[in-house]
Amino acid sequence: MNRMSQKRVYSMHSDTYCQLERASDGPAAQTPQANGARMSNRTRMSSGTVTVNDGTQIYYKDWGTGQPIVFHHGWPLSADDWDTQMLFFLSKGYRVIAHDRRGHGRSTQTDHGNDYDTFSADVASVVAHLALNDAIHIGHSMGGGEVVRYVARYGGSRVAKVVTIGGIPPIMLKTDANPAGLPIDVFDGFRKGLAANRAQFFHDIAAGPFYGFNRPGAKVSEGIVQNWWRQGMMGAAKAQYDCIKAFSETDFTENLRQISAPVLIMHGEDDQIVPIADSALLSAKLVRSGTLKTYPGLSHGMATTNADLINADILAFINS
Repeated sequence: MNRMSQKRVYSMHSDTYCQLERASDGPAAQTPQANGARMSNRTRMSSGTVTVNDGTQIYYKDWGTGQPIVFHHGWPLSADDWDTQMLFFLSKGYRVIAHDRRGHGRSTQTDHGNDYDTFSADVASVVAHLALNDAIHIGHSMGGGEVVRYVARYGGSRVAKVVTIGGIPPIMLKTDANPAGLPIDVFDGFRKGLAANRAQFFHDIAAGPFYGFNRPGAKVSEGIVQNWWRQGMMGAAKAQYDCIKAFSETDFTENLRQISAPVLIMHGEDDQIVPIADSALLSAKLVRSGTLKTYPGLSHGMATTNADLINADILAFINS
């Protein structure tokens, strides 16, 4: 990949308007609703890429108008993991944006920059290009760390509120300063599984602990499993491998303390991927203006399996 000597941001994008026919309205053209409770019959739909200073192209999709909500996906997924949330908040009159992290989805398959300093800078480039202000940033899992670092370093007046769902902060790895964290053997197991048979490893995560499908009596959705696998296999194995170190060893303690915007910390009490005791419960004590909301029996993937509940709680927080 060619590296650029100057910091420039370029973009390629397409803008279309999607005709959405409402069953109650019939095919006749309707007057679009501004910030209404339902999607208008003419919705702005855009997607494209932003080329950041090292030449990496960051893919994004950008739907609707109104106050922006920016979604940050987890590992090893893509912006598509937020489709349910994007449709919901679009219908409520918000502008919804989601990007593929470098090395993931449709963004450049990078062999460098797979760390949170770079991830947050990439987000800042996307936000600047799209001229997003007064935005709500929502991050799941690894994306929770991305949100926290971005808001602490670049957010300022551009950020209205923050939401983490099953977020990894403050730090996942067991260290002298974090004795309740997960041992390095857990993450070495991730690296081994990815390197040996990525396809099978990704299937086993989605079909097992990620959504709690390994629990007795769980109703497994094969569609959810396949969609997780599809997104994971779109990404670069090298970037995903590097990200295991990033999401397990990065310490967000000081970033959490620096955030002045209101923060909603949402976490499933049966999260088998990011245990609640060493993540959400600690993060809630570090932020200046935080609200902790936990969900008995729910999994790491609760934003997918329990989307109606999670979406409603996020909307209530935004409107509070």
